[in-house]
Amino acid sequence: MKRSFFIAITICCFLASAAFGASAGGNEMIKNIHWLGHDTFKITGQKTIYTDPFKIKKTDTADIILITHEHYDHCSVEDVKKLQGPKTIIIASPDCAAKLSGNVKAVKPGNKLNIDGIEIEVVPAYNTNKQFHTKDKGWVGYIFRTNNQKIYLAGDTDRIPEMKTFSNIDVALLPVSGTYVMTADEAANAALDIKPKVAVPMHYGSIVGSSSDAKKFAELLKGKIPVVILDQE
Repeated sequence: MKRSFFIAITICCFLASAAFGASAGGNEMIKNIHWLGHDTFKITGQKTIYTDPFKIKKTDTADIILITHEHYDHCSVEDVKKLQGPKTIIIASPDCAAKLSGNVKAVKPGNKLNIDGIEIEVVPAYNTNKQFHTKDKGWVGYIFRTNNQKIYLAGDTDRIPEMKTFSNIDVALLPVSGTYVMTADEAANAALDIKPKVAVPMHYGSIVGSSSDAKKFAELLKGKIPVVILDQE
């Protein structure tokens, strides 16, 4: 009896330790990733990188700004200016790039860039079962390497076949709100296609979607892919 009890306690401790390790590892991987709401992230460390600046609360100077498409909640000229310094490089879809000034690089899916050591691959982002972000517009997501991590910013997209070709993704930033982009269920399946080390939900809590979408996404991936729900800063 004592031996059985000891074995049971040992197994429980091991499982708890493993669970804590996965959680701690996930949190360690996203320590330089700050969610500012919607699809806006600030990634610090090797460079200061902002994605789809929208409703920026604090003026800052970005090294690189990545913009996925020209919708107002992603390509906000006013918010870009709050982050733009003389050396800031902006990478954007052509229709958004046309609205901006400064060091702006227009890109399309398939392009690859190296900006001061930050490797950036431009990938497709589009809807498959709705018409808000059609493939013919050439709107984009990004896979970029910084802080020795490979980060995938999905942009406004559905679960698309190209996701299965993405390899060695450390952190996947995926929309979960539905309506204009993937639902939580679709995003969970997309994460299983991509197989990142950590998945982070986005595109909720502002224009569409709520924290319940993020929680559902995490629940669907429980035991499969670690999910970190970031607090909005």
